[in-house]
Amino acid sequence: MSLDTPSLACDCHVHIYEDGFPLAATATFRPPHAPVAAYRQMQAALGLQRAVLVQPTGYGMDNACLLDALAQMGTAARGVAVVPADVHDDELQRLHAAGVRGVRFMMVAGGGGALPWDALPTLAARIAPLGWTVNLQLDGRDLPQVRALIDSLPGKVVIDHTGKFLEPVPPQHAAFRALQAVLDRPQRWVKLSAPYETSKSGPPGYDDVSLLASTLVASHPDRCLWASNWPHPNRQPRPDDAAMLALLHAWASDAAVRRRILVDNAAAAFDFAGALSAP
Repeated sequence: MSLDTPSLACDCHVHIYEDGFPLAATATFRPPHAPVAAYRQMQAALGLQRAVLVQPTGYGMDNACLLDALAQMGTAARGVAVVPADVHDDELQRLHAAGVRGVRFMMVAGGGGALPWDALPTLAARIAPLGWTVNLQLDGRDLPQVRALIDSLPGKVVIDHTGKFLEPVPPQHAAFRALQAVLDRPQRWVKLSAPYETSKSGPPGYDDVSLLASTLVASHPDRCLWASNWPHPNRQPRPDDAAMLALLHAWASDAAVRRRILVDNAAAAFDFAGALSAP
């Protein structure tokens, strides 16, 4: 099928791994060598122009690889870093100048996250004036318990991987309805991405996760983003990148809605306004 990718389309979750940057002692697996040059080849093949580079857990709080990648990609990329809870204001300003627009909170058990739940409110309040996002990955089944906390956060919040329900739930489930309730509030988004990480039905359609993704597109088209999760770390066999983008066509059959997801929503969530000129 023709992917018909609109101009300025953004891939909202990418990991860059360069062999020259050492892994943290807390790394849970050895990632592939996945440099900017390799990502750009995939990006060009799919017609994508913008990307959000997310700090991998394998590098802990050392954002050196992320910053190097942002310098290579320039205004076509934004970054999501991992910082200590007591990060100095000068460091936040340095990261902002380098293109960082968010802080990653990895809350999945065993996922190698470096920041605890109790750091979330204070750090969210500090990054909100910068226009940054809280990039949150959690087991979606926990959303009823943490929804009030998420609702209380100032500024932007982006939730990873269609809510990442480690056991996919039906759309009428209370946890999925809690995700929809989160998205009812301003400045809240969800990435439609990485269905292979949680699907029990499996490829090619990942029907259980796809049902959730298409439901979110129908109920909250202004709150959906798309991401490849390239290079699909620790996943064998590696999913096909074009197939991941093609799934978006199944979830969002209307071209105008896909443009909203790929371009407009991503620009709002990650401060891309004016970063590139459309051809």
